Amino acid sequence: MTTNSISSADSNWTGMVPVDDTALAVTDTGGPGIPLLYLNGQFATQGYWRRVLADLGPEFRHITYDERARGKKSKLSADYSFEACVRDVDAVLAARGVDRALVVGWSYGAFVGAHWASRNPDRAIGAVLVDGAQPYDWLDEAMEQRIRKLFRRLGWITPLLRPTGLTPRMSAAQQAECNIELGKVSRVSELGPVLDDIIVPTRYVLASGSSFGSRGDEQERIRASLDAVCASNPNLRISAKVASNHDHVLRKDFHAIAETVREVAAFDRSGH
Repeated sequence: MTTNSISSADSNWTGMVPVDDTALAVTDTGGPGIPLLYLNGQFATQGYWRRVLADLGPEFRHITYDERARGKKSKLSADYSFEACVRDVDAVLAARGVDRALVVGWSYGAFVGAHWASRNPDRAIGAVLVDGAQPYDWLDEAMEQRIRKLFRRLGWITPLLRPTGLTPRMSAAQQAECNIELGKVSRVSELGPVLDDIIVPTRYVLASGSSFGSRGDEQERIRASLDAVCASNPNLRISAKVASNHDHVLRKDFHAIAETVREVAAFDRSGH
């Protein structure tokens, strides 16, 4: 149930979806096309997807939302865990009356999408994972300290940007803990079995180079882990490796992402 009455799936809808102790700002374009649910980067907003949505156009039904304490409208919560983010996928789909969807996730959202697709093979049409959901043991004690230091250093500027919706309404410590938890979720022992269990068409779009906070070739070494993943599970493939880096991929290589969405959606239309 939403705070606004659910209108026809044929019309555009914007409103708040209650879940647990919070509420999420959701936009649903409606229409008869395959529902696409977009999953944002860890501290990003639904607005990051606008170029992908424009490229794909009205052929699809686009559902975007801002996670807990992200954007201008989504509310605060006592739970910013990864599992809460996976639960939010179900909450948004239920509120919009969607039984099956194709999930499209970038960065942190790719991890959420991979987990949701793995756990819901009957409801997932497929998944497009943009430069995320790569199993790699990058978190150690030194990295934890580096993450905490980074968010402490950013602590003075993030509150100034909150009215714009560009930074989350979370403390520096909360943001650091979310990032550290992602390191644990990324571990080969944790993410590997999740990816092995995916039985729906899943395609990766990989960026190149670095990301905010990374050093040297860290990101490229993480991306290389997907060779073994795709070799062990034929449902997973790398569809594109684009020139833009992790932080700019949605802005500069949106067409490659849109083409990959069309590739995965075609499996559902063909009945395979």
